[in-house]
Amino acid sequence: MNGEGKMLPGSLAKDARIASWVAIEADGTVTVRTGKVEIGQGIRTAVAMIAAEELDVGMERIRVVSGITGDVVDEGVTSGSGSMEQTGRALRQVTAEARAALIAKAAAHLGVDAGTLEVEDGTVRSPATNSQVTYWELQGGQPFVGVARGAVAPKDPAGYTIVGSCVPELDAVAKVTGGAVFIHDLAMDGLVHGRVVRPPSTGAVLLSVDAAAVRHLDGVLQVIESGSFLGVVATDEWQAIKARDALALSAQWRESAQLPDEDNISAWLIDNETAAHAVIDGTPEDAPVPDIAPPVDAAKTLEASYTRPYHMHASLGPSAAVALFEGGRLTVHGASQGPYPLARALAGSLGLEEDAITIIHTQGAGCYGHNGADDVCLDAALLAQAVEGRPVRLQWTRADEHLWEPYGPAMVVMTNASLDNDGNITDWNLDLWSTTHQGRPRPTTETHSGLLADWHREPARARPVAKPNFSNESGAHRNAWSTYDLPHQRVVSHFVAETPLRTSSFRGLGNYANIFAIESFMDELAAAAGLDPVDFRLRHLADARGRAVIEAAAEAIGWPPGGPGSGTGKGIAFNRYKNSKAYVAVAMEVEVNEENGVIAVSRAVVAGDAGQVVSAHGLACQLEGGVIQAISWTLKERVRFGPQRVTSVDWETYPILTFPEAPIVECILLNQPGEPYLGAGEGSQGPGGAALANAVFNATGVRLREIPFTPERVRAMGVAARRGA
Repeated sequence: MNGEGKMLPGSLAKDARIASWVAIEADGTVTVRTGKVEIGQGIRTAVAMIAAEELDVGMERIRVVSGITGDVVDEGVTSGSGSMEQTGRALRQVTAEARAALIAKAAAHLGVDAGTLEVEDGTVRSPATNSQVTYWELQGGQPFVGVARGAVAPKDPAGYTIVGSCVPELDAVAKVTGGAVFIHDLAMDGLVHGRVVRPPSTGAVLLSVDAAAVRHLDGVLQVIESGSFLGVVATDEWQAIKARDALALSAQWRESAQLPDEDNISAWLIDNETAAHAVIDGTPEDAPVPDIAPPVDAAKTLEASYTRPYHMHASLGPSAAVALFEGGRLTVHGASQGPYPLARALAGSLGLEEDAITIIHTQGAGCYGHNGADDVCLDAALLAQAVEGRPVRLQWTRADEHLWEPYGPAMVVMTNASLDNDGNITDWNLDLWSTTHQGRPRPTTETHSGLLADWHREPARARPVAKPNFSNESGAHRNAWSTYDLPHQRVVSHFVAETPLRTSSFRGLGNYANIFAIESFMDELAAAAGLDPVDFRLRHLADARGRAVIEAAAEAIGWPPGGPGSGTGKGIAFNRYKNSKAYVAVAMEVEVNEENGVIAVSRAVVAGDAGQVVSAHGLACQLEGGVIQAISWTLKERVRFGPQRVTSVDWETYPILTFPEAPIVECILLNQPGEPYLGAGEGSQGPGGAALANAVFNATGVRLREIPFTPERVRAMGVAARRGA
């Protein structure tokens, strides 16, 4: 809040000092600082556009600093589609106030009234006196003094010239020409290379290893043995790889069968329920769970069960980090989505003070959710401590990434609803089962840690205890509470405390499974009512912005579709992410070959309303990319495992969508000038999977409810249909 008790927008509530967010440099550039990090969502470009717009300077002058602890505001974790609402709103306000301060300085310098001044690319002019002065002359190199108070109104969107346009990403050219530095490319003087040896499975215990022989290999600087944690440091990368392979070959482990039956994971989740909580308007409550009670006058009551498997983030590049330990201080370059939380976790793991650790975010291979980016930073730090004064570059193998990253949890969603004689929903019930969606690093204690190496090295720390999530629209229950206008809604989250596979935050959390179930079931209810799926949705949705994205997607795909039997079908699905963020509708056209079981998505349309559009290109990329990822999850992805260990160790055993299989995605943006920014990065995955399922239903007349829709399942679906099942 400001001094008058007014709530400041976004992350200004954490730090309202203007100097924490923006600086006018002596060289004619503007530095913008943000605690949010770039993970492919285009946040650096979007905040640069906001700053350039409010300050009246060219985009080429903006320099964005992000994700460096001690140098930017602690904005927590870049997650939950919250960056534009938190950083974007903060920077819009703070740069408006910075501009007002600069105009006031210019007025005093030129001896004119501030209201008469004009600004063009940082040059302030007085039309009355034909005099001028630049921001750099007024402020260059001097930090702003004072705090943002919310008293200055940002620009009227009617006057925007930058915000809302299609501006290429700041580093787009560098990325496509090989000039950008990703964490995997980072080099520095004296760099050495590290690798780690992981256990073959969760719970495996190291019995013996011949570390002495590895120490004598060419180039080996250190071999680290600590409990079941093994690592090597060598002069060059190939030497580190060979040493790692030799260490792994000599290691003997004791394993045990402790994983459930993969093919019956849904039953396992239901059988191992720990607690159940009613969800009211998106928030679980510690109150009695009501029974399902269909209305006695219901014309029809339907029920269905939908499932998703464990999913991997499956980042195309394996996790990597560079760490330097010198003079009691640790500097880590990594792709963590939460630099400050990671620093706090590393401090507890390594016995350092938090202010002795600097995390420098460096772009990685891309991930929305909690992959191995934090774990590899601890790996690199442990090896850096063993060769103090030498920066250690550590990269996981593909098998490390597939076996040890935190997965998206398997889920079961059961729906039950009743219709009246007019085809209106009169009663709605949804029950979901899932393990935890929380696992990001928290401050490490003597007994527990969220970082992987701490579970294996001595003294070993346990994984954090999984607990039910009671936050609004979070965890497994995200979007379980329907956006539709329903007269009676009963939603129950069934929590499973045991986590046989490591799970944590995965893009959209429970949204993907819940929207897959809700939107598939809406189609099933529409069919039961004899109504068109689009009309059925619109009769249950009063929100004009929600209706608009549904109508836009339907029109673009060429609605209405034909009937089943042709092998070609169209489907549609809708979602307002978290019931408070972007409105998104996805429509798809598919071809189903029931002989070989292959589903091909021939065309996709996504319509999105994310409030005021900042970067039209960036927003479109988010929505389009989410649709492509949803197609991959829905058609192909599934973590495979046996009694002892995960068996999805590479791209053959964990296939993802290929370039030839990806459809062209048409994106329709419904801009809302002046409306608040709405998070969109996780808005299209849920309706993407459901639209695909609904298109398959339209093509075949048969419903697929178990993800992924593999050729084997499609063929089985056809056989069952022909038998009248």
